[in-house]
Amino acid sequence: MPRKVSDFRGLTQPARLRLLRAVQRQPGRRVRELAAELEMPLNTARDHLWVLEDEGLIRREQVATNTRGRPPIVFHPVREADASEAASARAKAAQERGALLRAVTETSGTADGAAQSQIDVLYEHFDDAGLQPDVDESTLTFALAPCNYHDAIDQDQSLVCAVHARLVGDVLRQVEGPLALKRLDPFLTPHSCRVQLTRRRNAAAEATPEEA
Repeated sequence: MPRKVSDFRGLTQPARLRLLRAVQRQPGRRVRELAAELEMPLNTARDHLWVLEDEGLIRREQVATNTRGRPPIVFHPVREADASEAASARAKAAQERGALLRAVTETSGTADGAAQSQIDVLYEHFDDAGLQPDVDESTLTFALAPCNYHDAIDQDQSLVCAVHARLVGDVLRQVEGPLALKRLDPFLTPHSCRVQLTRRRNAAAEATPEEA
């Protein structure tokens, strides 16, 4: 299948995964701080951050100061769709395509309306990330094939899993609905993982991104 222009090219490079993870773990840092922590050239860090921002994975924010000059810019992960035009457009388009597909095929999902919207958006997130999702709506389970991340996995498997677990939680929060991440089960086979969702009202011990 031809590569969609909306695919997450930022997630296929280990350096960008490391930058995204650094922003996830400690939001609100400047590019110089991130570059220094990751021992990365400043211009390289800027380029990578621009790609991640362009894809709706992080956002920039100007920090007000009482001094003259240009306000410093810090970076945050995108937690709400309206914080990023790219994230908002992705979520809206995914919901529209999901509804259209069910109308054309005259099928209905097993999830209720709000949960169905979250599933549609998360499905496209995985698809755009090259993870070949296979969803079972009755059990709220996504089977994934992480074929695009072999190079990064060889260097740091925990990095790849932590970044994607955090993104799952963020994507679900970008659409109003009852679903949340329960757990990510990495590498059930050498080439497959599984994401288990849960309904918030049944999840007293809902997994946090850091725990997943």
